[in-house]
Amino acid sequence: MRVRGRDGAPGGGRERSRAGRRRGPGFGRERVPRSSRDRIADFVRERTGTLRERTGTASRRAGRVSLPLLLVVLATGCGIRATSVPTDFGPAPSRASCTLPRPTVEARSGKRVPVQIFLVCASQLVTVDRSVGIPNDSLDSRVTIAQALLDQLQLRPPTPERQAGYTTELRGGTTVRGSGPADQPVRLRLGTPVQDLNAYALAQIVCTLANSAAAEEDGAVILAGPEPEPLRRYTCPPEVISRPGTTAPPSRSVDAG
Repeated sequence: MRVRGRDGAPGGGRERSRAGRRRGPGFGRERVPRSSRDRIADFVRERTGTLRERTGTASRRAGRVSLPLLLVVLATGCGIRATSVPTDFGPAPSRASCTLPRPTVEARSGKRVPVQIFLVCASQLVTVDRSVGIPNDSLDSRVTIAQALLDQLQLRPPTPERQAGYTTELRGGTTVRGSGPADQPVRLRLGTPVQDLNAYALAQIVCTLANSAAAEEDGAVILAGPEPEPLRRYTCPPEVISRPGTTAPPSRSVDAG
């Protein structure tokens, strides 16, 4: 027996039953093919995600590598690059500061003449201030001034100067006297042979005298040891001041006269 629907058509109830079913979303819809734009967008998203993963991995690897590399660069940067070209940049670096406090009032007080002498600091010659007592009637005597300067060079530097790295190479007992005719430039003769002085001591003497009233008008110093040592005219150029241990004061012979 067939079941008829309300309209009397056979099978109406079955159709109604099918029509009354709850259908899920998209049921019965025709599947629309994806466009080229959608496929390209999916491809870009996929490649972007992969690139981010690779970038993150590379960054982590770079971080692990950069720290040892940085340490190597810092370690090698503290050295001096080797070179096959001969160079001369002066004395080796020293830890001596060569910086002195301001002179005290006592060092400048009294009836004394202010002078400068050259001491050794960091393998160079550096001037320091001194004051010496010279009688008024001897202010024009180059020999008296020279001896006063040598006396200062032979003294042990005071504590602040020693702490800053200052030393002197001139030993005690060094004397000087004048020689030669009165109408000629003063010739200074040391009580010690010049060849017995080390490079620093000779540079200290020459540069101190050349920087004082004991020098000639051109800044030269006529100097020698005891007779018969020949007299020589010494000068103190900047290279002697910067490298007294390796650069001797230039000199030339002087006629005995």
